[in-house]
Amino acid sequence: MQVIASTDIDTAAAAIEAGRLVVVPTARWYMICADAATPDACKAILEGKQRPKNKPLALVVPDQGRARDLLHFSPDAERLAAAFWPGDLALFLPWRGPADANRYTVVGSPALTTHAPGPLGALARAVPGLLAATTVNVSGDAGPDDRGPAITLAEVEGFLTESGLDAIVMDGGVCPAANHLTIVDCASDQTHLVRAGLVHPRALASILGRVLPTS
Repeated sequence: MQVIASTDIDTAAAAIEAGRLVVVPTARWYMICADAATPDACKAILEGKQRPKNKPLALVVPDQGRARDLLHFSPDAERLAAAFWPGDLALFLPWRGPADANRYTVVGSPALTTHAPGPLGALARAVPGLLAATTVNVSGDAGPDDRGPAITLAEVEGFLTESGLDAIVMDGGVCPAANHLTIVDCASDQTHLVRAGLVHPRALASILGRVLPTS
């Protein structure tokens, strides 16, 4: 693996544009990214993670304006995005048109969408297309022996070696939170919490004025 500084956005963006994989630090853990419209790169991530093909990667939008151009925001989605983006929240959002849904199949329909802070957000703004991202780890069952995604460079290197993937890695040191994005489904008839994470359910409830049911 090639290690670069977490501030070297130009090198990382050029790699994404060339169809390569880039590993990016977040406060939560390291994420592995590809151009969301490059099938070979996204397929390599899925195979390296041993991830089911029907389990979507996250779509990392460069800004909320671009997100609204591509995706439909319900009133609940608008309030949550205004409160917590950029941040540790992902929303399931329906595509506005079938062309984009067909182009970005790796992130699913509805799309699991986030607007990220830090190096991940900077990379999303620097690339000409859209980023698909997921955690750096082999997909597991979150059992007692599952350590979860990589939070150190050594763990990133171990994953890349095990998976046989080649990637440029942005060095962010140790990721302190070691916790998931919170996921809320804003595409169904009833907004509901899919997965709890760093954005607490009480914070969601304070913005929406009600406690969200859990799927």
